[in-house]
Amino acid sequence: MTTNSMTPGKTTIAIDVLLTVARLTTLGVSGVRRLGRGPVNRVKGLLKKHNLEEGVDIEVQDDTVYAEIYVVLEKDVNIRQVGNNIQHEVSRAILDIVGMQVGWINVHVEDIDYDTGA
Repeated sequence: MTTNSMTPGKTTIAIDVLLTVARLTTLGVSGVRRLGRGPVNRVKGLLKKHNLEEGVDIEVQDDTVYAEIYVVLEKDVNIRQVGNNIQHEVSRAILDIVGMQVGWINVHVEDIDYDTGA
């Protein structure tokens, strides 16, 4: 009896899955208060798989993920370190959870939240 380890077919990942993975992973990074709004009135390319939602902009080209992430950080954090942590964690999550390669992750710090909650 011969066993074929190759399964015919294709797996398609919805862009919403990538957005959710990036969004939830970013919110889980220490120092991130919330996601930003991102650019307003952005013109999107017609042939690109592209989406902007809740501070995360994802583009997929040739099965490689490119992301722009817009965040508001907590006060008294090292902005550079938090940005690096977001890049590392989102890249790892996309590779581990979805199995796609990451081209780049750009982090845009839109604001620092100094609200004391009082």
